[in-house]
Amino acid sequence: MGIVEEAHNVKVLGSGNQTVILAHGFGTDQSVWKHLVPHLVDDHRVVVFDNMGAGTTNPEYFDFDRYSSLQGYAYDILALLEELQVDSCIFVGHSVSALIGAIASITRPDLFTKIIMLGASPRYLNDVDYYGGFEQEDLNQLFEAMRSNYKAWCSGFAPLAVGGDMDSVAVQEFSRTLFNMRPDIALSVAQTIFQSDLRHLLCHVTVPCHIIQSMKDLAVPVVVSEYLHQMLGGESVVEVMSTDGHLPQLSSPDVVVPVLLKHIRFDIEV
Repeated sequence: MGIVEEAHNVKVLGSGNQTVILAHGFGTDQSVWKHLVPHLVDDHRVVVFDNMGAGTTNPEYFDFDRYSSLQGYAYDILALLEELQVDSCIFVGHSVSALIGAIASITRPDLFTKIIMLGASPRYLNDVDYYGGFEQEDLNQLFEAMRSNYKAWCSGFAPLAVGGDMDSVAVQEFSRTLFNMRPDIALSVAQTIFQSDLRHLLCHVTVPCHIIQSMKDLAVPVVVSEYLHQMLGGESVVEVMSTDGHLPQLSSPDVVVPVLLKHIRFDIEV
């Protein structure tokens, strides 16, 4: 196993001519894809991994400077593809990882057949003529809550993000992976994500993108999916699901898994 594979807890599952990379979002790890993976392994080579900073990774490897911008994570994706000798992949990115994949594809579009974006946003802050869902004051309060009592913040944030019942398995699962993160790393990652603005890069993304969005999502207003569709440089398609929450692959797998499989298996013109 190579250095990158080991650091990111990479698992390569199944077999097939087409490689599917599954990339998780903030506060989770590769386990967030547990409902999707069994449906892919019969006819795809599936790669799951943990983003640096996830609770399952070695916190000593987390370089605060490198990961102060999403470019650091995009370099990780390219290094991972190189180490696994992947020359073409379908990239499925949840939340921030959808944009990380998009950034990586600007540098090496040849490596990406298409990008499937689940709950993606290029900017979380509201701006003139742009609705991202948050004001700076909202984010300042969020960061302060993380700073002052991380465990309490996790307990409050998880049900809001998942959009489910307090006692649901999905909320418990997200609480677990969120709480596994080292608090100072979690705060740094959250600040990098929520303060990022990638709108200027969208026009440079030429790989076909499939934008999949929950109808109701605390982190990403549904209008953002249409914004991505308008601004991305290549072909794109949008599908809004009747799901509630930012982690529908955990909370509503019966709805989300068939949608993801459809977009993985079929191209935009179909």
